[in-house]
Amino acid sequence: MSRRVRRKLEEEKGKDKVVVLPSYPETSISNEDLVAPQLLHGFVDWTSLPYDTVLQLFTCLNYRDRASLASTCKTWRCLGASSCLWSSLDLRPHKFDASMAASLASRCVNLHNLRFRGVESADSLIHLKARNLLEVSGDYCRKITDATLSMIVARHEALESLQLGPDFCEKITSDAIKAVAFCCPKLKKLRLSGIRDVTSEAIEALAKHCPQLSDLGFFDCLNIDEEALGKVVSVRYLSVAGTSNIKWSTASNSWDKLPKLTGLDVSRTDIGPTAVSRFLTSSQSLKVLCALNCHVLEEDTSFFSSNRFKGKVLLALFTNVFDGLASIFADKTKKPKDIFAYWRELMKTTKDKTVDDFMHWIEWIISHTLLRTAECNPQGLDDFWLTQGAALLLNLMQSSQEDVQERSATGLATFVVIDDENASIDCGRAEAVMKDGGIRLLLELAKSWREGLQSEAAKAIANLSVNANVAKSVAEEGGIKILAGLAKSMNRLVAEEAAGGLWNLSVGEEHKNAIAQAGGVKALVDLIFRWPNGCDGVLERAAGALANLAADDKCSMEVATAGGVHALVMLARNCKYEGVQEQAARALANLAAHGDSNNNNAAVGQEAGALEALVQLTQSLHEGVRQEAAGALWNLSFDDKNRESIAVAGGVEALVVLAQSCSNASTGLQERAAGALWGLSVSEANSVAIGREGGVPPLIALARSEAEDVHETAAGALWNLAFNPGNALRIVEEGGVPALVHLCSSSVSKMARFMAALALAYMFDGRMDEYALMIGTSSSESTSKSISLDGARNMALKHIEAFVLTFIDPHIFESPVVSSTPTMLAQVTERARIQEAGHLRCSGAEIGRFVTMLRNPDSTLKACAAFALLQFTIPGGRHAMHHVSLMQNGGESRFLRSAAASAKTPREAKIFTKIILRNLEHHQAESSI
Repeated sequence: MSRRVRRKLEEEKGKDKVVVLPSYPETSISNEDLVAPQLLHGFVDWTSLPYDTVLQLFTCLNYRDRASLASTCKTWRCLGASSCLWSSLDLRPHKFDASMAASLASRCVNLHNLRFRGVESADSLIHLKARNLLEVSGDYCRKITDATLSMIVARHEALESLQLGPDFCEKITSDAIKAVAFCCPKLKKLRLSGIRDVTSEAIEALAKHCPQLSDLGFFDCLNIDEEALGKVVSVRYLSVAGTSNIKWSTASNSWDKLPKLTGLDVSRTDIGPTAVSRFLTSSQSLKVLCALNCHVLEEDTSFFSSNRFKGKVLLALFTNVFDGLASIFADKTKKPKDIFAYWRELMKTTKDKTVDDFMHWIEWIISHTLLRTAECNPQGLDDFWLTQGAALLLNLMQSSQEDVQERSATGLATFVVIDDENASIDCGRAEAVMKDGGIRLLLELAKSWREGLQSEAAKAIANLSVNANVAKSVAEEGGIKILAGLAKSMNRLVAEEAAGGLWNLSVGEEHKNAIAQAGGVKALVDLIFRWPNGCDGVLERAAGALANLAADDKCSMEVATAGGVHALVMLARNCKYEGVQEQAARALANLAAHGDSNNNNAAVGQEAGALEALVQLTQSLHEGVRQEAAGALWNLSFDDKNRESIAVAGGVEALVVLAQSCSNASTGLQERAAGALWGLSVSEANSVAIGREGGVPPLIALARSEAEDVHETAAGALWNLAFNPGNALRIVEEGGVPALVHLCSSSVSKMARFMAALALAYMFDGRMDEYALMIGTSSSESTSKSISLDGARNMALKHIEAFVLTFIDPHIFESPVVSSTPTMLAQVTERARIQEAGHLRCSGAEIGRFVTMLRNPDSTLKACAAFALLQFTIPGGRHAMHHVSLMQNGGESRFLRSAAASAKTPREAKIFTKIILRNLEHHQAESSI
């Protein structure tokens, strides 16, 4: 051997040296099978393992891992090609074409079982040259033609089982069924879905040329010849589930004479009580009639209590399925709900092939019907799902048939979903699964080496985890670690469903750190780099999970460290699928939301093409994409460099257009559009540009919104814009004063009222008047505008005064001399404080403007300015220290003392000014400690 796989042994004395192999539910290795490898210079020499043990290891691996292990050395390569490892092949997760088939052909001499997906794989099957193939099962068969199917069966005359479905075989006709009959004389099982017309000639060909055909199923077909089916005398198990246009009188007259018919499945058809009674009374051999979800039968309530079919079992929504199946067995001591487990134990000892075949058929047809029913989600089945359906699916997940296990897991994933678009699930159904031990069963399936089971189990876990109680159970059972491991899978379908599970689990704050600790963040980022193109499902789920995780400060750092910023920007720039764009923009928004605690905000802005991509996404046709892109730009605008870079990238123009177009949009989009303009307008240059580009009218319109979040952000943007006298004049001319006055007096949001009052104060502190005079107008225009400005000013000042007074206890100011004791000042502060105002950050120019406003001859503006400075300097505010520093550096304390002592200062302004001085002293004392 040319290479060795080594592991250092523990040097600590007294410890046993144990070879630990992974555990897989389907394949177990007994202690007798394990032979400890020899030691070579203190290392484990894996090459010393016996060949039988290495082969056992190979059986525990999927095909990809087998190939990796086989590449270790020549000997293991030979072992990896052993025919015993290639008796079955599942091609569904892989791109299978003629060239791959040719490369595998030498290993497929003894291939017996094959599963494939899609028309390209079907066309390539013959290149495997697997002449000894016994079982073929295919899905995604809509495009498979008669020619392809005929070619497959012509090359594999030994076929005993052929299954195509559950999706419809739209291009397959009865001609192909005849080809199957002529070419496969040993056929025992044929199950086809969605054939338009199954003619008498096709069925009679099966009856004539396939004498061993015992299991026949035509699912969801449009027409079948009922009389011809009565000629397939070899059939034991017949299913026509979901097939329409059946003449039940003809069917019951023909099929009840089938000498070997043991099981009949008519689920999801329009069979009625008469035909059911005929089958159960006339057929001598029939044991079980499955009629689940048959609406005509279920409408006849008189049939529900019927118990006249001695020795026969009817499985329907109104019967107890477990009781019916239990009645088949002689041992009546077992609990009916344990009947599947009882049979599986019995199967190990009695080896009764007739019973086993019968129960395997029961498992298959029930799992098929339950999945189809869950997909349609008909009304009125809640009681069935809660009392029987969930338990049946959980029992069927423990089947020895892999396709039954997969279908049952898919059924669990499907039956809990009420609304796909809004990720809404039925909590009662989800908790029924959890109550019956379903989470542990699903996680065991997810640990399987079979990738089909991994995918379907992960999908079920993902859907169920929308429910918070189920999510908690998944986490407690170790599901987060399992999903994080599956997210690293090289199988795209497995990774996609695992990412979906992590997405749903990451909604819960309590699960975010656990996902990060399990390596989930790195796995999700790696997914984006592994499948950057053409795998929208994977990318949307990975970006969605990262978006949830990025909302947590600690996890956001993990995302950035793992390369998440680059990955998400790459998606925002290059991916054309709207779901991916939306989640990538949301993730970038959340990454940028921690500006005070980490540098992710700046990092996103510095990533090449990030800001340009987000600006471009605000023009998307998809509202969700526009909303998340605007939200990201809003968060990013808190960084000074980002703010200017967004403007350079065309952000001002794009966001103004967005605000103009979102009058009928969702409140989320309106809030973020106004918020992004608010963030950009912190810069005076951007503020002027917003006004120039027409941003004032849409912001005034948004300020009139009934939604608190919308008019609050619009008020913030208008406050910033009003700092510029040109914008202030635009606001007046566009009718903004009444809108701001309405907010100032009527909004339920204190912040909205506060910012509306500040915007009005900016507009009427005199600077706008000077600007209006400076730009000059004709005499007639000047007169009319002067009158309108005077009216607007009076209205604004009246409501500013009323706003400030709502934060003052009138009893304090009733006495001729107002006390300035610390206790009284503390009471005033407590009454006046707007908690959210502590999050506002003002520039030196803005603080200076409020100080200057204290000199304004208008008493209302003085009180408003003092009230604002009080809010900005209250200890505990997020930016209070910043504001205090600006005031101290500007030498404002001297003027504040003068204003507090001046007889011309209104009483309210005096008190507020004294509180501001006390705040300055408090911060100064703290900073000197």
